[in-house]
Amino acid sequence: MPDPTQDLFGDMPDMARPQATPAGRVEEGASRHRPLADRLRPETLDQVVGQDHLLGPEGTLSLMLRHHSLASLILWGGPGVGKTTIARLLAHAAGLRFVQISAVFSGVADLKRAFEEARRRAANGEGTLLFVDEIHRFNRAQQDGFLPVVEDGTVVLVGATTENPSFALNGALLSRCQVLVLRRLDDAALEQLLCRAEGETGRALPLTAPARATLRAMADGDGRYLLNMVEQILAQPGDMVFDPQSLSRLLARRAALYDKDREEHYNLISALHKSMRGSDPDAALYWFARMLEGGEDPRYIARRLTRFAAEDVGMADPQALPLAVAAWETYERMGSPEGELALAQLVVHLATAPKSNAVYVAYGKARQAARATGSLMPPAHILNAPTRLMKEIGYGRGYEYDHDQAEGISGQNYFPDGMRRPQFYRPTGRGYEREVARRLDSWGRVRESRGS
Repeated sequence: MPDPTQDLFGDMPDMARPQATPAGRVEEGASRHRPLADRLRPETLDQVVGQDHLLGPEGTLSLMLRHHSLASLILWGGPGVGKTTIARLLAHAAGLRFVQISAVFSGVADLKRAFEEARRRAANGEGTLLFVDEIHRFNRAQQDGFLPVVEDGTVVLVGATTENPSFALNGALLSRCQVLVLRRLDDAALEQLLCRAEGETGRALPLTAPARATLRAMADGDGRYLLNMVEQILAQPGDMVFDPQSLSRLLARRAALYDKDREEHYNLISALHKSMRGSDPDAALYWFARMLEGGEDPRYIARRLTRFAAEDVGMADPQALPLAVAAWETYERMGSPEGELALAQLVVHLATAPKSNAVYVAYGKARQAARATGSLMPPAHILNAPTRLMKEIGYGRGYEYDHDQAEGISGQNYFPDGMRRPQFYRPTGRGYEREVARRLDSWGRVRESRGS
């Protein structure tokens, strides 16, 4: 287990750590070789950017520190937003020893050793803030190991995770910790980091204004990645000033966060679904493209689009469902990238189609009724009578052939005898369902005239 006093520099190799003087000051020569992200690491909580909802005057963590009530925490956020830095500075602000372990490299023995050392400190009146990076990588049994030391106050646990704690962490551990969401760094926060980098290096970044905006966009909310790109820019020889095109040639854009079997997968398909439901074809195309750029299987998207055609468009545009199947089949025949255009066309069609979930709602109500009345027989007049006995006991007696009626409807009852007639399907006044509603009203009057 690393020496807790060295956690300021995270998991940097020993040979890369700056050498401190006896007074704790880093020598100037060593400082020049430290990564820019490390040199700009905040030394106080008020220097942390982009997390004012936690660290502002009325922020959650500020209030905890003000009232001397720092609780065990789960810090949930993307990479490069300050989880480790905040944990380290919280320990300093609360007067606790900062101890850091990583769930990637640590096992049960490391946890036991950390707990024993924390107990020894507690016996001497010293508290411990145990920071666990990637805490979601511990299995459930290992997560349960934190419960006793959190409950008895041996440690203040601060876990960091990029995964949704609701799925990645035990309910028992979550109930003992407060989950705080760290926001991805917005444009203003990233600009603050750029200004600090220029102050630290004593050089203005050789970027045009549009290139500076492009650089912030390329960071995609990750402050550490932004500062790493700044170092690449400053390492270029000559006096070239970069525009967006030359900057893009120099730097690789940060890969979009997307994991096909984790939370981002469900976040983006939800965004696509709700954009189409909200009749916004531009937003729907954006999320569709985001999923494809992230490596999503187009067949999965085709399946979800087909479900949307039945669930959210329904009878308002009956052609939506066969069009969905056709787009899916087109992709299967053509593959990527040509077949993706058919799916894009389907996205636009579904987003711009009139919407109705009346069939979806009606189906749910019909299932409830079927479960409640599942033993009732159909009325005798709509039963087939293939044998003499069945005819003798009344099967088929009194059935009226609808095609022989003047309006093509007899108005007879088709529900079980004694069952009050329900209405499951209530068409909207949108799209094709306007015509369906007109027909149902007309047929309903026929049934009323017959007393059905």
